[in-house]
Amino acid sequence: MIVVTGATGNIGRPLTQALAAAGEQVTAVSRHTAAVPNGVRHVAADLAEPAGLKPALAGAKALFLLLSGDLHAAGARPADIIGQAAASGVRRVVLLSTLGVVTRPFGSTRIAMRALEDTLRESGLEWAILRPGGFASNALWWAESVRTQQVVAAPFGDVGVPVIDPADIAEVAAACLLEDRHAGGEYELTGPEVITPRQQAEALAGALGSPVRFHELTRDEARTAMSQSMPAELADDTLDILGSPSPAELRVSPDVQQVLGRAPRPFADWAARNVAAFR
Repeated sequence: MIVVTGATGNIGRPLTQALAAAGEQVTAVSRHTAAVPNGVRHVAADLAEPAGLKPALAGAKALFLLLSGDLHAAGARPADIIGQAAASGVRRVVLLSTLGVVTRPFGSTRIAMRALEDTLRESGLEWAILRPGGFASNALWWAESVRTQQVVAAPFGDVGVPVIDPADIAEVAAACLLEDRHAGGEYELTGPEVITPRQQAEALAGALGSPVRFHELTRDEARTAMSQSMPAELADDTLDILGSPSPAELRVSPDVQQVLGRAPRPFADWAARNVAAFR
């Protein structure tokens, strides 16, 4: 049995589906009750309280660990999740980390994630670490403005990074959970090309078959908007990357190709598959 945390999100949902389709027994973990594919067991658990994972981990051979905001919840002890997994007999953990632990290692988020990576390496378990950069699905931030005004509003319109399709992250995660050859692997996951916000707006217009106007926000305007849904420190951190990506953040990684035997999907492919969110 394989346990998938964050099972209802942009990565966990396709990962759960892929594992179930491969004939694996899967336990999907999310904070709240949710619909899951037929044959998949669902367990509601809060990752900020690792003891609550014990029922989900019983009998599991592998764990996909996606923490998101749980990494920084008050009193969070993410290292205890790895200890709980080992105590439950889990043999393999695939951790969703972030490219920032390599490119910008000194922010509080990356320091915490790097510590968790180190805990996993030292756990005695089999492991693989996935480090994606920006997600194509972050374009969903624009869904309402595209639906209502046919506008994408974003800062740094002509500064791009190689955003990755979450479905590709899910496929890489499935391979790491199922294939022994990925034990000890550390994979940097990016899309196939650098793409700017203005170019993403053009791709959305192509998927919709109707014009989408691009409106460039100032950094302050973007920070105000982003701070409504994330801590101000994280908003500033994100804007630093979006506005001045380092050479390492601009690099197109070969790792998706290495793991999957195919190139990562371009942003236009993600836009076409998710166009309903923008109509």
